[in-house]
Amino acid sequence: MYEVLSSTLKYEGKVMTIYDDEIAFPNDVIAHRETVVRGNAVAMVPVDSEGNIYFVRQYRHAAKEVLLEIPAGMIEEGEEPSNAAYRELEEEIGFKAGKLTFVSDTYMAVGICTEKIYLFVAEDLTEGVLNPDEDEYIEIEKYSLDEAIEMVFSGKIQDIKTMAGILAYKQLKDRR
Repeated sequence: MYEVLSSTLKYEGKVMTIYDDEIAFPNDVIAHRETVVRGNAVAMVPVDSEGNIYFVRQYRHAAKEVLLEIPAGMIEEGEEPSNAAYRELEEEIGFKAGKLTFVSDTYMAVGICTEKIYLFVAEDLTEGVLNPDEDEYIEIEKYSLDEAIEMVFSGKIQDIKTMAGILAYKQLKDRR
């Protein structure tokens, strides 16, 4: 049995809290684990009527790079993941989805972080209102599914939720 013997708050910020937990393992070893507590998020693979996927290119400070990703954002307190997906899609790329298909939920960095991301495929896109956050500078790009898959395997896409989303959409499309 794993038992948390103590949990000490180490940092509390705008988007995360960090704890140092002391854990008793089944083999009687005592160890420390740092845990980043962060809210959950959604990510969407927006697909237009021609099968193109919309992406956002934006600066990610932790990587110190501008990365190509599928649209994503945080789930607000009390908000259902599907509602967050509809909201974030319109805010980030200016499209509304007529159809939203849930793919899966997964942890982003299960070794250290509580954040779970809910992945959707968004289809039947219609024009909405682009409304990015004030501190977001986003460029919108679109690519065919084949181009997106090539970018996954050539290293041009380095974001894991984007990789998972593209490959999940490919599987979903092949099953239809």
